[in-house]
Amino acid sequence: MVHPRVAVPVGHDTGDGRRQRSPSVSATDLSSGSTDPTPEAPIAARAEDDVVASVAPTEALAALTRFLRRLPKAELHCHLFGSVRRETLEDLSRRAGWPVGRDEIAAFYTRGEKPVGVLRVLRALDRDLIREADDLHRLTVEYLADAATHDVRYAEFFWNPTGTARDSGIDYASAQAAIVRGIADAARDHGIVGRLIPAIDREASPRAALEMVQWVVAHRHDDVPGIGIDYRETDRPPELFVEAYRLARRSGLKATAHAGEFGTPWTNVRTAIDVLGVDRIDHGYTTVDEPAFARHCADAGIVFTVVPTNSYYLRTLPPERWALDHPIRRMPGLGLRIHPNTDDPTLHQVTPTGAWTMMVRDFGFGRDDLRSFVVNGLDAAWIDDGQRRRWREQWLAEFDADAPDPEIWAQASAAGAVAAGGEVPESATCHPIDGPRSS
Repeated sequence: MVHPRVAVPVGHDTGDGRRQRSPSVSATDLSSGSTDPTPEAPIAARAEDDVVASVAPTEALAALTRFLRRLPKAELHCHLFGSVRRETLEDLSRRAGWPVGRDEIAAFYTRGEKPVGVLRVLRALDRDLIREADDLHRLTVEYLADAATHDVRYAEFFWNPTGTARDSGIDYASAQAAIVRGIADAARDHGIVGRLIPAIDREASPRAALEMVQWVVAHRHDDVPGIGIDYRETDRPPELFVEAYRLARRSGLKATAHAGEFGTPWTNVRTAIDVLGVDRIDHGYTTVDEPAFARHCADAGIVFTVVPTNSYYLRTLPPERWALDHPIRRMPGLGLRIHPNTDDPTLHQVTPTGAWTMMVRDFGFGRDDLRSFVVNGLDAAWIDDGQRRRWREQWLAEFDADAPDPEIWAQASAAGAVAAGGEVPESATCHPIDGPRSS
């Protein structure tokens, strides 16, 4: 597959927080020289022919992609249901008498220039398709097996027990046992370490959230180190779930939270950190809207698990400005520690390799940036300090030994087309959009 010409920010920093753009080039398939599938068009806009001036250095991009596929990775932000293979979804629907038809399934795996989000798929799984604990085992093994092919060596992934218990009729103990068994099977067969994060469904009640944490506490397991929270944030702020998080922390569980994802106020991120007491933040993009708070997060060393393919910004930013104005581009400049993840890989049509490649190709980050992202992921992972030290030494040694030459990074960053002229704005303020939205 060859990408249409797309606008990708490249160039050099001007020293005042802005980036001067370079001449335009055209982009081609990242999988050149690799089997890595890439999104059809998760990046910027298709440029007109008269904007594109030269041919992309596709060999450099292919070399970088091969390196990034071999790169040892931690995945800290992936939803189990968002990793479901299309053939698995079809199998589950066939077994249930096709409550979700083939055309609807095809639509789930179609991601246009303005994607509508994936929450409808996640709801359909609980409501119509997941009926046995073994279904969760299958999803777990398949997700971890797929991640391992991209040298993801450690993966923490989300699952929403409330919907599974309420809609699928599978009790928490049975569901967790099936997922944990899948983690063990994947470790044996694929050499990947998996950890489960039961996540509060914020569209359910605070009482349901507290009940979920009670289930986790009652069935403690080493492979289930903490909790998270996800689903629609626009009208479900984090302070609704203080009691659930208070119980989790009192019980020794780690904690994270989706916050600042849908253009919601930066104060949601502050509440998650200061009131819920989370260890890290998932998304957190609107932190860039309040520099003083961003400095506070930087000083505290908070890690933000970011998602290059996040649907909200693909939907709300003009295509030609997407890669230029996306908050991910600005976050490290404010001192924020970020780490790239796939979120919903099969539905976003992105692999771990693709997510890391986008950090260079679309956002212009370089070798030292990506090396720091490796460290950020390990520092944010819910592992013991001894394991963290060993992996940091090993993974950075592999990074340093295998990293391409500096010119490869520069050429790979220039592998997409750039909109003509001008400078990138110093700030990228995020605003919410009306009504429920999905990631």
